[in-house]
Amino acid sequence: MSDAVTRASEILKDHRNSIDRLDAILVYTLGERFKHTQAVGKLKAEHDLPPSDPAREARQIARLEALAAEADLDPEFAKKFLNFIIQEVIQHHKQHQS
Repeated sequence: MSDAVTRASEILKDHRNSIDRLDAILVYTLGERFKHTQAVGKLKAEHDLPPSDPAREARQIARLEALAAEADLDPEFAKKFLNFIIQEVIQHHKQHQS
């Protein structure tokens, strides 16, 4: 291999190692987030509150879109990602109410 290819391979390995660490952070962060949303779901069920809060969800989506723009992340992707998480949380909340 040439020096340029060897160097590119080293850089690629460094990027992949960083990606792997970031993936771990995402998984643990989501785990922590869902721990709290599960607690919210139980609290809502105990007090007969609705499983979703459309006004809060809209505020959170707008907030996340703004954060995404600041972070140079596609705001539409961020919106889709948060909507996916919100739908999952609502399903958990509905399960608590059953």
